[in-house]
Amino acid sequence: MATILVVDDEPSIVELARLYLEQDGYRVETATNGSDALAKVGASKPALVVLDLMLPDIDGFEVCRRIRRDSDIPILMLTARKEDIDKIVGLELGADDYLTKPFNPRELVARVKAILRRYQAGLRPTKAIDVGNLRIDLSQHEATIDGEPVTLRTKEFALLATMAQSLGRVLTREQLLEMVWGFDYYGETRTVDVHVNHLREKIARSSASIQTVRGMGYKMVLKRGDEG
Repeated sequence: MATILVVDDEPSIVELARLYLEQDGYRVETATNGSDALAKVGASKPALVVLDLMLPDIDGFEVCRRIRRDSDIPILMLTARKEDIDKIVGLELGADDYLTKPFNPRELVARVKAILRRYQAGLRPTKAIDVGNLRIDLSQHEATIDGEPVTLRTKEFALLATMAQSLGRVLTREQLLEMVWGFDYYGETRTVDVHVNHLREKIARSSASIQTVRGMGYKMVLKRGDEG
């Protein structure tokens, strides 16, 4: 039984999330502030954290940052604000997804399932992909450039593997959202842009290049001179 840590200072949100997650077979831990959340992450080792941005002591951004220093636990952020900047900052800090309040509790459960499914699937593949000097080892969930490890978060690795498996083919942002995140973001394609930018920086010295195809999406190609 997977443990989900729900972090929110609104009792009604916590209880609603607990009710629906427990009905779906999850064990639920709760915290009402950032300090308690960090302590429970260390003690309970949850499979996923549902994390509110607006907390009374340490805000959700800082909690996410501290979790990411030591752990790759999936994080689903909750925000009452609709500004894109909140979502973008959260994703850049390492959150796997976000959900805007008020939300349908069934959607919360669906997103938790999707994140866990993608996270777990990424840990059990069976082969490796080579793109020039970039090697993506799916069985070990590792990427290397000339044998040197590349540090990637779970979603970054999944995006890299997805694009490498479609080398030379244009993938739209919507396709990437479906293939990597597992469901439709209803137009929130900036998520893909953020992760692609991170990947470009991390694989810059490799033979692989992620090109923007204006008006369409992205494709991975071998840099000129590495095709042979």
